[in-house]
Amino acid sequence: MSILIKNVQLNGKETHIYIEENRISEIGKKLEADKEMEGKGKIAFPGFYNTHTHAAMTLLRGYADDMQLMPWLQEKIWPLEARLQPEDVYWGTKLAILEMIKTGTVFFNDMYFFMEKVVDAVEEMGVRAALSYGFIDLFDEEKREKEIKKTENLVNYIKNKRNSRIMGAVGPHAVYTVSKEGLQWCKEFAAEKNIFIHIHVSETEEENRTCQERYGMSPFKLLDSVGILNKRCVAAHSVWVGEKEIQLIARKGAVVSFNPTSNMKLAVGSMLKYREMKEKSVHLTLGTDGCSSNNNLDMVEEMKFAAIGLKSFYKDPELAPAAEVFKIATENGAKAFELNGGKVAEGHLADLILVDEKTTFFTPNHNPISNLVYASPGSVVDTTICHGKVLMENRKVKGEEEILFKARERAKKLLFRCEESF
Repeated sequence: MSILIKNVQLNGKETHIYIEENRISEIGKKLEADKEMEGKGKIAFPGFYNTHTHAAMTLLRGYADDMQLMPWLQEKIWPLEARLQPEDVYWGTKLAILEMIKTGTVFFNDMYFFMEKVVDAVEEMGVRAALSYGFIDLFDEEKREKEIKKTENLVNYIKNKRNSRIMGAVGPHAVYTVSKEGLQWCKEFAAEKNIFIHIHVSETEEENRTCQERYGMSPFKLLDSVGILNKRCVAAHSVWVGEKEIQLIARKGAVVSFNPTSNMKLAVGSMLKYREMKEKSVHLTLGTDGCSSNNNLDMVEEMKFAAIGLKSFYKDPELAPAAEVFKIATENGAKAFELNGGKVAEGHLADLILVDEKTTFFTPNHNPISNLVYASPGSVVDTTICHGKVLMENRKVKGEEEILFKARERAKKLLFRCEESF
């Protein structure tokens, strides 16, 4: 399948983009293609890479807001999640992917439960994903064995799919929910299978304190002591870190997923140490977190929160300029997962979006990236293409009505089951 996008704006110039199979094979020449798309009045950008999500938590959107992190988890989220059924996760993930497609995201890094259903949803919807089962052993050996089996089953399920858009990963939840033995197993399994590790790290001051009390070291030092901290480790949040931890992250080449909206909404008490991490060349990416703590998956909005949040925290309007944050949300995310994406360039993956220039948000259009980061909602995305396939055109996504209906239905049933148990 070949696609020609005619007369589209790219890097300030009108041009043509030719897609062959899953790659951008030519920019500039007006070649014949199986499908031709008129790009007049539209701007081409790379699609976004969301590096920390719990996709099916779309069903929990607005369920429990304005709470402290641990009471929020222990009293609201975990009791509801204990009553999740596979079909809840399937339709919740489809809703999440629909939202991501409609706001320009082509890849997400997900950790949750009933993950085989997430694999099915990703395969059907056409995006890319790194998927891990949320490994939580609660320091119990019997539970750890069950979590090991679920992780192995998921990775084997993904392998048997033979879908190049989907990669398996290992998902130890956090150092306060996973034993040292569990972390060591995750490290060894990830190394054996040559896959990524996805984990929450240093999200709160309390997490750091309890880790220090239990192990005599910070969460990042604990992860390093068991061998998890490496270039295939994606550490979500990572806001409660000092100079030594930053040096360690940089030296080991680990990836940090910055989740500004979730961190600010949950008031975790700190902001990413962006300036210090940038000085040490830490690999930074951007993520939304789940819909119960964000409450959306809009990476366009996330870029703005990242940029203005950092400027405010550091009292420096020159910090985190739009082009830099845009790169973190696109190219940096692709590199973190060893994908040749994040750019609209010849030879790169055909993962791109078209933004409608004929909107108030792009009028005037002195600087397209500035307009995208500071002025726009995700709804400016008109077209989303992933792996050379058009997933949305003219803001229409196949099966949208059914997904919305089923997601509402599953959310109601989930809440009813939870209320019935009390």
